[in-house]
Amino acid sequence: MLTTPSNKPQQFIEAVMREHPKLAAFDCDGTLWDGDAGEGFFDWEIKHGVIPNKTAEWARSRYADYKAGKVSEDDMCGEMVTLHNGMLEADLQRLASQFFQEKFAARIFPEMLELVERLQKTGCEIWAVSSTNEWVIQAAVRYFHIAKSNILAASVQIDEGTITDRLVRVPSGAGKPQAIREVIKRVPEAVFGNSRWDLDMLEIARNPYAVNPNPDLEEVARTRGWTIYFPETRTIQHD
Repeated sequence: MLTTPSNKPQQFIEAVMREHPKLAAFDCDGTLWDGDAGEGFFDWEIKHGVIPNKTAEWARSRYADYKAGKVSEDDMCGEMVTLHNGMLEADLQRLASQFFQEKFAARIFPEMLELVERLQKTGCEIWAVSSTNEWVIQAAVRYFHIAKSNILAASVQIDEGTITDRLVRVPSGAGKPQAIREVIKRVPEAVFGNSRWDLDMLEIARNPYAVNPNPDLEEVARTRGWTIYFPETRTIQHD
């Protein structure tokens, strides 16, 4: 396995493929693409008037408190879903698709796209696990041909097509392996993540991969001898 950072995509892909995983779980933001699509969608919604002004004003203040460490990760990720209470899910799905195509599709890491495709060809079961809202993740993982049924993202109950404020799950930190245990009911052989919020999920894998890791996760990965890989910073075009 690789134990030092590498900018050689094929070397990384081949190292993963040699392990022959049958089940793999991928964090999304920062791991499959560059940047935080959840935060990006939140800002995009406000700028496009998707969220009512009063809610947007509250949300901006709440997010500032989160960045200042006054609001927990779980609470913030949950609230970024529940603030859509009363909206039609079909509208959010359409908007999320528009947003991701415009702002993030070109930021997908090409080698991660290739890796997922190659794993799928071997019959490896692929799951996307993210604390970003499920509408954005659904739109995003279509590029990877990951089924909607294989997404564990921040989500709420839907009543006859209308979004509610009743949380189903917020897979962040310890919530990620918890969601895997509850839904998949098996431990992935391979797990890929980029931040400390993925640490709990990475720890359960036989083969943990720190992809594009933040400094805190990189330090842990180095200490534990985990694979570290930094994707090439180039964009790709999608039709």
